[in-house]
Amino acid sequence: MAGKPLPQAAPAASSCCAPAAPSPAAQAHLHDGHRDQVRQTYASVARAADLGQTTGKPASCCGVSDDSAVQRLISTRLGYSEADLGLVPEGADLGLGCGNPKAIAALRPGEVVVDLGAGAGFDCFLAAHEVGDAGRVIGVDMTPDMVCRARGNAAKGGYRNVEFRLGEIEHLPVPDMVADVILSNCVINLSPDKAQVFREAFRVLKPGGRLAISDVVATAPLPPEMRQDLALIAGCIGNAMELDELARVIAAAGFQEVRIAPKDESRAFIRDWAPGRGVEDYVQAATIEARRPATRACC
Repeated sequence: MAGKPLPQAAPAASSCCAPAAPSPAAQAHLHDGHRDQVRQTYASVARAADLGQTTGKPASCCGVSDDSAVQRLISTRLGYSEADLGLVPEGADLGLGCGNPKAIAALRPGEVVVDLGAGAGFDCFLAAHEVGDAGRVIGVDMTPDMVCRARGNAAKGGYRNVEFRLGEIEHLPVPDMVADVILSNCVINLSPDKAQVFREAFRVLKPGGRLAISDVVATAPLPPEMRQDLALIAGCIGNAMELDELARVIAAAGFQEVRIAPKDESRAFIRDWAPGRGVEDYVQAATIEARRPATRACC
């Protein structure tokens, strides 16, 4: 689908040296338009999957394929094993990720996991097998169609230790300090306020809790036309944060032991997300790990 420029705020008063930042109201307007575009895109993915259709982007982070062999190829390319794919209910794997966060999570029986942007529940169901009946998995997604689909998959698979909640990852419907691990797969890049996402992640993690995230990061400054293309934003590219800035945002939320590891080999499948646009020169998939300190500082 063709992208169009994001709505621009009216010019604000500026100093002699630099323009003033957009007003809070103008910034909120931009964020709402961005979020609505993402919600509509992923609602269409969920509906297409329900109808057994394809969005026309079988190898994209925001498309599904009606060919199960192609879908399995996409997922194994992202780091999932054939055994992983055999554990989840049919229809849970929509091929929407950019990696396998469970592979870096080191989940243990009895742990509580929160998945940011759970989609149809794929990573939640894999986590449920790891944490067992004594553990719990909470998937959060802002798209009602996805939550409905995920709940149906949970019922179909008989999962008693998984639940799905409708909500935004910037305002998680989860109490303070309940999670041992936060997972997310190619979702945080979509947020217009990543700093708030990581503050929320810090809030819901227990002391000593950890992040295990697969996401897209910018390894070079994206051109303005990519930053302003709503299709590329919804496609996990246009809103990717640069590495140094992302590390600062995570640390500013209170996390320690921040590790971001881009995967150069991911350029091959990212190229397929927007053929001919050269996006692979600017973004890569990466693993993102961090830990909430085990104790609070005295001050």
